[in-house]
Amino acid sequence: MKKSALLSVFMIVFVDLLSFSLILPLMPYIAESFGLNSFFVGLLLAMYPIGQVFGTPVLGRLSDRFGRKPILLISVAGTFVALITLGLTLLLKPSGAILIIFGTRLFDGLTGGNITVAQSYISDVTTPADRAKGLGLIGAAFGLGFIFGPAIGGFTSQWGYAVPALIASSLSFTNLILIIAILQESLSKEMRDKMRHNEKTKFSLKILKEALDKPIVGPLLHSRVYYSIAHGIFQTIFALYAQKKLGLNAAQTGLVLGYVGILVVLVQVTAIGRLTKAYSEIQLMRVASLVLAVSYVAWALVPNLIALMIVLIPIAVASGILNTVLRSALTKAVDREEIGGILGLSSSLESMTSIVTPILGGFLIASLGTWAPGVFSALVAGSLTWFIVRRIVVPQKAAPVTPILES
Repeated sequence: MKKSALLSVFMIVFVDLLSFSLILPLMPYIAESFGLNSFFVGLLLAMYPIGQVFGTPVLGRLSDRFGRKPILLISVAGTFVALITLGLTLLLKPSGAILIIFGTRLFDGLTGGNITVAQSYISDVTTPADRAKGLGLIGAAFGLGFIFGPAIGGFTSQWGYAVPALIASSLSFTNLILIIAILQESLSKEMRDKMRHNEKTKFSLKILKEALDKPIVGPLLHSRVYYSIAHGIFQTIFALYAQKKLGLNAAQTGLVLGYVGILVVLVQVTAIGRLTKAYSEIQLMRVASLVLAVSYVAWALVPNLIALMIVLIPIAVASGILNTVLRSALTKAVDREEIGGILGLSSSLESMTSIVTPILGGFLIASLGTWAPGVFSALVAGSLTWFIVRRIVVPQKAAPVTPILES
């Protein structure tokens, strides 16, 4: 692995996720300050993934054709514009402010290919053997972002929700400077020229179908959909859950998410590399999905904050492992010139589920109670375990010709 390149992209992803996590947990509180009910809170949370459904496949494919750095610049610039507009809207409260807020989340999603392009960058500079460990840096940056972001957002929200939004926008502007100053392009000019004229880097339904027809790619993408639904419910509805179930305010919810961030960092930094060397990715997928199913049931039934803090440990560990190894396996299942495209497609599918999960989570809490999202996620995670065995484990044993999931 090229350590200097990995360090650069790690710093950029960390700052990006710091700005993202600073404002995301506050969205339910922002929405409720405008008088929106739980359903419309979920709808607001769905705006960002709606944009990503259309944006990430295009940005991922463009990064295959024109390089990672310029597309990353475009993506982060879009985030900056969205966040500065959000902050000014919350500060000035113009007529139609809530519609502007919905629009900023949609625009941020349309240009939000940051993580997809960063994952493609890491895939460029790592070997297949080190791929999961390298991609684990994204998870570590995610965790670090959620250690500090929600806590800063929750603390600064006491002076109004415009303050954390404007801080987040300044972080995005800082990220633009970082990309220009320290990030080296991972694809050489010769490679970019070659990939630009390669049929596989074009964006078309035919090429998409060819990618899906590759051995194991289809089942891996289906597995990501299962995982995204199960864990997406947990992620997108957690702030509302914490408010309704435990009566936590924005600052307290931020501290809990900071605790989750610490757990995620510990998993990605200390465990992923060791686990992928000791066990095959397919074994890790199977065990992690099963642990998630059990843990979501426990999440549904927790009686208090202390019990929740305990249950969050296996959720953070299992989700961190499963998320990383699924991405790693996908990058190994396609040719190099298809990595950005397949990761973009994967992110698009995840975003499709993220449209549904906040709305569904809000509906489940409003109609059944705070226990319902956990039970639903457990059922989906249990189905994922069955799917992995049925569609990945059994075919690999019957015709072990694809080494991407072997240890």
